[in-house]
Amino acid sequence: MERREFIKNGAIAAAGLTILPSGSLFAKANGKVRLGYIGVGARGMSHISEGVLRDDVEVVAICDTQERSLKICREYIAKKGRPAAAEYTGGTDAYKKLLERKDIDAVIIATPWQFHYPQAIDAMNAGKYVGCEVIAGLTVAEHWDIVHTSEKTGIPYMTLENVCYRRDVMAALNMARQGLFGELIHLEGGYQHNLRNVLFNDGKHYYGGGVEFGPNALSEAQWRTQFNIDHDGDLYPTHGAGPCMQYIDINRGNRFTSLSSFSSKARGLAAYVEELSPGNKNAKINYKNGDVVTTMLNCANGETVLLSHDTHLPRPYSLGFRVQGTKGLWMDVNQSIYIDHQSKEDDSWDPAQQWFDKYDHPLWKKYADKAVGAGHGGMDWFVFNAFVESVKQKRQTPIDVYDSVTMSVISSLSEKSLKEGNAPQEFPDFTKGKWKERKNKFALDDSGF
Repeated sequence: MERREFIKNGAIAAAGLTILPSGSLFAKANGKVRLGYIGVGARGMSHISEGVLRDDVEVVAICDTQERSLKICREYIAKKGRPAAAEYTGGTDAYKKLLERKDIDAVIIATPWQFHYPQAIDAMNAGKYVGCEVIAGLTVAEHWDIVHTSEKTGIPYMTLENVCYRRDVMAALNMARQGLFGELIHLEGGYQHNLRNVLFNDGKHYYGGGVEFGPNALSEAQWRTQFNIDHDGDLYPTHGAGPCMQYIDINRGNRFTSLSSFSSKARGLAAYVEELSPGNKNAKINYKNGDVVTTMLNCANGETVLLSHDTHLPRPYSLGFRVQGTKGLWMDVNQSIYIDHQSKEDDSWDPAQQWFDKYDHPLWKKYADKAVGAGHGGMDWFVFNAFVESVKQKRQTPIDVYDSVTMSVISSLSEKSLKEGNAPQEFPDFTKGKWKERKNKFALDDSGF
């Protein structure tokens, strides 16, 4: 069956939900989802590990430019007793041959950031559901193109933002929906994570102390470090933005209206290299990305959101969540909650876990056993399951194309704000006004989450 026979071009429902393909090429409800993987390095392999554990998933094909990654993936699939996947390699365009296959329902894209946009566009035009790692695109125009392509083809696009499914994040969402925090006023989140040993390695001290990046390094150090040399902005906004969007119904009764960014001086990466290898040439590079980038967003309903990108300095891991309303707040840095008139003592924090035990999200209560052993404390199972179930049921993904580009475009807008001296940037309305009528259904039931 040709693609044109089953894709209804340009069909967008009034609520902003994509009209999905109904042809026989797509997985039937309760059937198997046939996946192609574009990029099977460290993150891609994580998605492979989720796929091979499921009876309703077939790993049909894998694509990567590096034999090392293909070999690891090939051996892992065999070890799990699953049929060998077809392999595509030989250059950055090899994925196009994978997309020509008629036996693939959806693709998982886990390549370096600069490839996400063209690969996602080609996948949607080929009629494949897209589950893409962050970020979606490198410019505002690319984000708009992703929206237009999804609308034109009727193919869903989902950013695989796993933190939206983190257990404490979802428990706090449950509390917010039950009014425990009152009317929400201010939220914070971000990516506060020491990535120095991710951005540098020498192929020997992998994730453990090298000072090289580029072709001679491994994994993200081959490409991600260069972004910190060339760009100044919030390079990775979605871990903080994605969950905050759910709390305050962004794109579903609310929206971001503007943002401004501020960037500190950049010293952390050079200092790290100099400490490990005094006099090394990589300690003399002018790293453009500030060590701490903060971005403030305004919302149509009056809330403020503060995001932080902090990956170049020594620090413990934290995403820095803060959900604050007229009745109380949660802060994940000190793992505490305060609820007015309900906390044990006035002006004294309660341990957050005692509240989260009581308000654990129903989806975690139901599926926690299935998520045992999955990456990132189980949340990888939830985001992968949400994508697979959407494909299987031929329905819209819970994080749709509008959500995906909204949380991702913050990076492009942040960089533009900094180039213009911290100037406010008008936030695009990717829904073209549909946000006023759309309803937030994220994680309200388990029919795909």
